[in-house]
Amino acid sequence: IAAGIGVTWGDGKLNFKGKDYPFSIDGLTVVDWGISKASATGDVYNLADVAKFAGTYLAGEAGFALAGGMGGMVLRNQDGVVLHVRSTSQGAKLQLGPSGLVIKMK
Repeated sequence: IAAGIGVTWGDGKLNFKGKDYPFSIDGLTVVDWGISKASATGDVYNLADVAKFAGTYLAGEAGFALAGGMGGMVLRNQDGVVLHVRSTSQGAKLQLGPSGLVIKMK
């Protein structure tokens, strides 16, 4: 993946109240050279109804740094759901695309 090239992340899974809900995600870019595959994990806050998970997420707070040089970001959607997203691929740095991050339930 070249720096600045958009990536459709494909599939994800939300575990909510003991049940898994598949979703698709789009709108993150990887800003490092030489990364051919990257992944991300995260925590979800302010989610009372699984139907409110889908939507467009924008930067809710500044990004944050994690141990080992990995980084993350905090995002918020139109329903107030908050995601703390962090890269799990070694050396991958995530950046929010210009339209935000879009999650669609499958």
